[in-house]
Amino acid sequence: QVQLVESGGGLVQPGGSLRLSCAASGFPFASYGMMWVRQAPGKGLEWVSGINSLGTTSYADVVRGRFTISRDNAKNTLYLQLNSLKTEDTAMYYCTRGDGFRGQGTQVTVSS
Repeated sequence: QVQLVESGGGLVQPGGSLRLSCAASGFPFASYGMMWVRQAPGKGLEWVSGINSLGTTSYADVVRGRFTISRDNAKNTLYLQLNSLKTEDTAMYYCTRGDGFRGQGTQVTVSS
């Protein structure tokens, strides 16, 4: 069956970095655009970044220049490199297929 399994979240101090991974299975990963969305406590889902099947990337203004999305089609894995983290980046981060199917999420907490 289709699965998206995120990992790599954790507690980090402001200014720190994390690398999120998303292992995909059960569908032709290379053929799908993928994205990361997040949900902060008490707030709705927020689109963070996307990458299409050709590798073209896009970012929300609030993360551009700090986050980098990438994919390894040979490993069926999506990544999100988070640098210069801010407290407002605290959220559950979800790996999401282009049609909206998403994983269970990985928690990122930025706090001193």
